[in-house]
Amino acid sequence: MTAMPATELDQPHDLVGIGVGPANLSLAALADGVPGGLATAFFEQRRNFSWHSGLLIDGATLQVPFLADLVTLADPASPWSFLRYLRSRERLYPFYFAQNFHIHRAEYDAYCRWVSDNLPGLHFGHRVDTVRWNPGTELFEVDFTQLGLDGEPETAARAHARNVVLGVGSEPYVPEALRPLVSSPSVAVLHSSDYLANRDRVLACEHVTVIGSGQSGAEVFLDLLRRRTPGAEAIHWLSRTESFAPMEYSKLGLEHFTPDYTRYFHALPEQTRDELVPRQWQLHKGIDAGTIAAIHDELYRHTLHGGWPDAVITPGVTVRTAGRIATTKVELHLEHRQQSARSCLTTDAVVLATGYRDRPPGPLLAGLTPYLRHDSSGRLRVDSDYRLILDSEVTGSVYVQNAETHTHGVGAPDLGLTAWRAAAILNSLTGKAPYPMPRRTAFTSFGMNRPVGPELPDRPPARLARTT
Repeated sequence: MTAMPATELDQPHDLVGIGVGPANLSLAALADGVPGGLATAFFEQRRNFSWHSGLLIDGATLQVPFLADLVTLADPASPWSFLRYLRSRERLYPFYFAQNFHIHRAEYDAYCRWVSDNLPGLHFGHRVDTVRWNPGTELFEVDFTQLGLDGEPETAARAHARNVVLGVGSEPYVPEALRPLVSSPSVAVLHSSDYLANRDRVLACEHVTVIGSGQSGAEVFLDLLRRRTPGAEAIHWLSRTESFAPMEYSKLGLEHFTPDYTRYFHALPEQTRDELVPRQWQLHKGIDAGTIAAIHDELYRHTLHGGWPDAVITPGVTVRTAGRIATTKVELHLEHRQQSARSCLTTDAVVLATGYRDRPPGPLLAGLTPYLRHDSSGRLRVDSDYRLILDSEVTGSVYVQNAETHTHGVGAPDLGLTAWRAAAILNSLTGKAPYPMPRRTAFTSFGMNRPVGPELPDRPPARLARTT
């Protein structure tokens, strides 16, 4: 929460990052290891690092192995690896004997906090307001505001950068029919991202409805099931998908989250990419098989003394409209598509596990509007090195992280590709290979041509203060 030193404001940075989530934290950690050094600064509006704090439910684990930390898959010797974090906490041997390939979400969050607390160049409590290109200085102007402990603006300032990386992440998605209720304090309607902060309130409700068939919905349903009295659970779990389906987790299926597949996907025609992504939902929107098994085990446990649990699990249901009744209750108007049947459900609390959407970068990049290039659907064009395609007048580069599913495929938000993407950006930025990339990463040949290894781009590198 300290102000950015004036000496840092006086000199242009090689790279300014906007947002400090896992993606930009990975980039900052790997940038710290570039030979010769890079002048970087990363700004984050929040007061400290936080990763899906509302879903750090006891026992919930990452869906990727611990090797998918911020740096290891690009630089196993990095001082910012998960194993170095464990050693710093004197927990390396307990982890070794625990034999956990998939770590708890809370542990991943704690690891990222350790990195953010010790890595230089991160500025929390700093809100970036806009980015502009100055043709005269050939620099990006990054206007930001330092926030006080209460979140109120205190000081406005400007940083200059040769290159910018946007890593503002995604935001919770609330279906239109339920948006008015989420903002109403009298009813317990909330997105799953706020679940833990409101869990006691939800548990106190007589009847609870969970909406959404992905991993978050499954984890919330399981947590409620474990905490409510057998025989009096009073939970509905609804989803518009046709089933509560397991995530594709076969070893060959996971190769869709490799650099090989990312390169293949980026080279496809735009229309082909747009048709492909929705069909691949089970690669990243299904439920972990272990969680499905735990739910069934818990439901079975609730039958041990006779009777069935008061838990209704129904797929294929759409919420048409919703409204408040009797001050504190919610009425959901439902439609079952296969039966072409409609009904109403009265509930006391609704947890919306309805996923996330990319946070629109529009306000931040408004100053760059004349230089931005868009595809036929109005989306920002992104090259294979994660750079926005800009007018040739702009000599600097704007990179994006976790906002490129339409150009790079389902692996864009996956933690397993975080370090590789950050390394690719740094290789592009420097025009060198501080992080050598693997020539091949998958046994699958996704196209007719045999996969070939990456090469440095044939275009010039992003401008730096110095070459190393």
